[in-house]
Amino acid sequence: MPDLPIPQDAAEAALFSECWDAVLSYADLCTSGSLAANELATEAFALGMREARDTDFTAVRSGGRRSARLPMIPLLLTAVRTTAAAWETSGVGHKLDPDLRLWLNSEKATRYTGLPLQRPVALRGLRDMQEADAALLWLAEVEALPLSLVGRRLGLDASVAAQELEQVRGLFRDRCHRAHLDTPMAAECRSYARLLDAVTRSEAAETPEDLSRHLATCVQCAEAAACLRLHGGGLPAALAGGVVGWGGLAYLERRRRAAEVRLGAGRPGTGEADGGDPEEGTGRGRVLRHGLLGAAVLISLVALGVSMTPTGGGADDTAAASHDDRRPVADPTPVSPSVHPSATHKASAVPSASATTGRPADTNPDPEPQGTSTAPAGTDDRATGAVSASPSPTHSAAAACRVTYDLVNQWTDGFQATVSITTSEALDGWQVGWTFRDGQRVTQMWDANVSQSGGRVSVDSADYNRSVTPNGTLSFGFLGTWSGRNSAPASFTLNGDSCAQG
Repeated sequence: MPDLPIPQDAAEAALFSECWDAVLSYADLCTSGSLAANELATEAFALGMREARDTDFTAVRSGGRRSARLPMIPLLLTAVRTTAAAWETSGVGHKLDPDLRLWLNSEKATRYTGLPLQRPVALRGLRDMQEADAALLWLAEVEALPLSLVGRRLGLDASVAAQELEQVRGLFRDRCHRAHLDTPMAAECRSYARLLDAVTRSEAAETPEDLSRHLATCVQCAEAAACLRLHGGGLPAALAGGVVGWGGLAYLERRRRAAEVRLGAGRPGTGEADGGDPEEGTGRGRVLRHGLLGAAVLISLVALGVSMTPTGGGADDTAAASHDDRRPVADPTPVSPSVHPSATHKASAVPSASATTGRPADTNPDPEPQGTSTAPAGTDDRATGAVSASPSPTHSAAAACRVTYDLVNQWTDGFQATVSITTSEALDGWQVGWTFRDGQRVTQMWDANVSQSGGRVSVDSADYNRSVTPNGTLSFGFLGTWSGRNSAPASFTLNGDSCAQG
């Protein structure tokens, strides 16, 4: 696996910071585990940066206008797709998501790499724009960043950015309309081209019945309609699907949810944990939490009824109901993008980062991806001082546990870490907690659901990894931000009971 390229100047270092977590988020969608995601993201990032540098170098040598290219984030996302295709061809496709492998071996994938005039209209339209205009459109529509932040990245005032965005949307529409007319198409599609242009220009215009039937059966014209219709909120999906391809809509959902949390949308003002789902403050979120709470209590009562042995005594399962069971892999709460980590899975410094990490000893290998449960032999850790879940003399202490915190990578203002916990008792649902001592914040997490209030972090199991066998291991990973110091967290708990670190 190649190392990430070294930033050549401050501007390129800023690009690394802005783009890495977007690349890792899409790579995670494309792979079958967190380690493979990091490997794919690193390889794709290096490929995309080489392509960008080659384009700039060619333009400087020729003294002419730089050839058309995508802005940096979509350029790197397409590099992820290209790298995934290379993995499939070279015999390491088992690391990829099975649905992606099917897509890569279908005609759908060839549209993105085949003849230029047959590629998706959104891809051609975005590539045909000036890079700064295309970047403004992508950051605002797909990454869902606030215009104030978009303006700072592009050197624009927020009010100017709003005006520019309206003009850029119109420019994108014109480019897509021209691309659609240039596309080789059947006579029926050609006969509807002018009508399609007219209908999509006006929000009040109704789609004729015959055109509606045509759009329901013609993928090519339906994609063009989505790009031409700027009203109705469909432009982000048209961009993500047309440029990224497989997983584009899932990527879009991740980025929009991340932006909502970044902006505090839906965050209640009465002390709810930071970083939770944006819907948690709504009535629907409360109903969902209460339903999960009731289910957790019922499970706890049943477990107590059927396991009255000295090693029973469940933990506080009700705390596991603070989030819904949707799988938020690498998605929940990007607060700020971060400079790229190193390509290896061990902590190392990058050019703009210091090596003062406060990292604990590497006593545990990388955990299995996707929160799978393993059962190492002979790992009964009852001597670690676990706190009893109940003072009742009829039940023993809750499951003893030992935690390993592994700082995988660290860079200027961000880091990647994994947490592995071995428990001597079987679990059906778990909640892990810890305290950050230096103000760190979790920005993305996979294989678990996360909430954070101040320095205290609470992590709940996902629906697919809630069960852990006796003497088994649960694991999850996350990205975070730090400033000043990045020492290891303390006060780890499993279902409310203390865990030994080591």
